[in-house]
Amino acid sequence: MTNHSLKKRYAAKLAANLGGLAINLVTQAIIPRGLGPKAYGDFNFLSNFFTQLMPFFSLNTSPGFYTKLSQRQGEFGLVSFNFKFTGVSVAALFLFIGISQYSGLSKIFWIDQSISYIYMAAIFSAIAWITTLLTQIADAYGLTVYTEMAGIAQRFLGLIIILILFYFHKLNLTAYFIYLYVILLVLIFLIIWILGRNGYSFFQNWHLSKTQIKGYVKEFYIYSQPLFIFSFCAMIMGILERWLLQKYGGSIQQGFFGLSFQIGAVCFLFTSAMTPLIMREFSIAYGKNDIIEMSRLFRRYIPLLYSVAAFFGCFACVQAEKLTHIFAGGKFAGATVPVMIMSFYPIHQTYGQLSGSLLLATNQTKLVRNIGIFFAVLGLPLAYLMVAPTDKMGLNAGAIGLAIKFVIIQFIAVNVQLFFVTRMLKLNFIRYLGHQIFSIACLMTIALFSKIIINVFTGLKDLVIVGFLISGLLYSILVMVLVYFKPIVIGFNKDDVKSFIHNSFKVMKLLLASNKKS
Repeated sequence: MTNHSLKKRYAAKLAANLGGLAINLVTQAIIPRGLGPKAYGDFNFLSNFFTQLMPFFSLNTSPGFYTKLSQRQGEFGLVSFNFKFTGVSVAALFLFIGISQYSGLSKIFWIDQSISYIYMAAIFSAIAWITTLLTQIADAYGLTVYTEMAGIAQRFLGLIIILILFYFHKLNLTAYFIYLYVILLVLIFLIIWILGRNGYSFFQNWHLSKTQIKGYVKEFYIYSQPLFIFSFCAMIMGILERWLLQKYGGSIQQGFFGLSFQIGAVCFLFTSAMTPLIMREFSIAYGKNDIIEMSRLFRRYIPLLYSVAAFFGCFACVQAEKLTHIFAGGKFAGATVPVMIMSFYPIHQTYGQLSGSLLLATNQTKLVRNIGIFFAVLGLPLAYLMVAPTDKMGLNAGAIGLAIKFVIIQFIAVNVQLFFVTRMLKLNFIRYLGHQIFSIACLMTIALFSKIIINVFTGLKDLVIVGFLISGLLYSILVMVLVYFKPIVIGFNKDDVKSFIHNSFKVMKLLLASNKKS
């Protein structure tokens, strides 16, 4: 059995994200251009709807499954039960669509959407959910390195398919859904193959006795019941927010917001790699009742990863106009301001995901529920105020308004959650809050300075891609200088910086030595 260290597994996830970044950038630059604002908006509206709905029908058992499998890796009954339950959840999802279709509710739920696209979006969400479960299994078993290598191969295949569709002018919404099915199924088969090669074969006894089923139902009910209530509220609020945008803004505004969300997701790539891994480590430490280790993990990784997200988010905010042009072209010029605002969303999403993983790992699901429900309910009237037309007491701000709502609610909710986490770990909340503000202030200043220098003094303002890349290079150099002299910007001290530099040189020497031998 292979069980790589946390650093090696994170390095694998990060390397996969870095390797996939160029592929994702090219892919995401093609898809909006190929689909256009309206079709891209329709896809975002439908995919968001079913992405919100799938966890509800699965009773939000996914966090509990990952936590428990990390603690009891040899118990295949957990896998068998969860996949059987997933089958029931998918059946319930399609039953809901069928009832909605024949009762006429589909026209209310899915405004101006074809029934064929509704079913295709539901199939996509179901396959994506199964892919997530398999990835969780691989992470729980410590096979992250291999699955991330498979992920890079899958993304490369996806890029080839997208390029072919775009080149032959075949990239429409139907073709895009089929493309998503193909690349997800490829990844599913690769993960199953990797699990089998490492002693976790799926070809074994899936039978569960009535006693086992009752035991698992009771266990998951106790863990997930608070999360189910939260999941229900979050689903309703999440769907209604995008529904309001679809009703009052239409598919084009939905497309603008969807693009801003996707660009924000790119900024989150580097920190999302750590979430399942750190959750696994928190789960193991909690299983040993080792609060000291949990506190060490939090201090070591959370501020650093927040700073990494802030590094990309602040640059994306300042370069929003160029990013929008690079990703989607002139048809999406109206997405520039939403992109600027949503660049801040993944920054605090990092704190939310990682501190939330600690609460889930320590079975504090009721606290997660209470915080989540409160801010989900609070966010809906704010979304209405931002999106609704002026004759309905709204600001009619469209995608810009919804982006503002997302960032405001995220910032407040994450810091409330952070307050409880730091109190549990006996850490100073004010210190972490201050670090958030200080880090963003420094990085925004450098990003703005880099943009002004390149645009004003080099004459590269109109050369979008070249100016963007050179600004990024200057920004990166200046941030590295700042971190060397003020490591607190990324939550480090001077010893941490020296250790990082020393280890980096060691890695470079090893790489050079291996190249010489070869």
